[in-house]
Amino acid sequence: MQFEKLFRMQQALDQHIEEKHELQDEDLFNRKVLALLVELGELANETRCFKFWSIKPSSEKDVILEEFVDGVHFILSLGIECGYQDLHYSLTNEPSGLTVSEQFLLIYEKVNIFKNTKSNVDFKKLLETYIQLGTLLGITYEELEKAYFEKNEVNYQRQQNNY
Repeated sequence: MQFEKLFRMQQALDQHIEEKHELQDEDLFNRKVLALLVELGELANETRCFKFWSIKPSSEKDVILEEFVDGVHFILSLGIECGYQDLHYSLTNEPSGLTVSEQFLLIYEKVNIFKNTKSNVDFKKLLETYIQLGTLLGITYEELEKAYFEKNEVNYQRQQNNY
């Protein structure tokens, strides 16, 4: 996984957005945490993993992948906010042994812990837990990177179109 490249791309996008919207002097950490939680909920909704009352299947993999990558954008952005973009990240894609629903709940916990501590250890745990969710959802590193690159381009286009 090319985390260094993803962090560089995210940092450039964040800077572009902050300059365009004159947010350079704003503390965006809590808003980014909330955005991540919202994106996580949108992803859970697309997987339908918690909808025990419904027989409707989950969304197509490309929809799930796009929602998953939205979360990656905000996790990276939070890491950048705290200065963790230059740390070395060697994450394994081994499954956690949890169900998809349990993994979502664990991520919510990790987001809250990181929100409170802002520590690099808790950031790495959040990132690892999120990547493990991707593994549970059948997302490979290659698919994640490709989808991230594509969505990053879409995000720039959205900024140009005053999204």
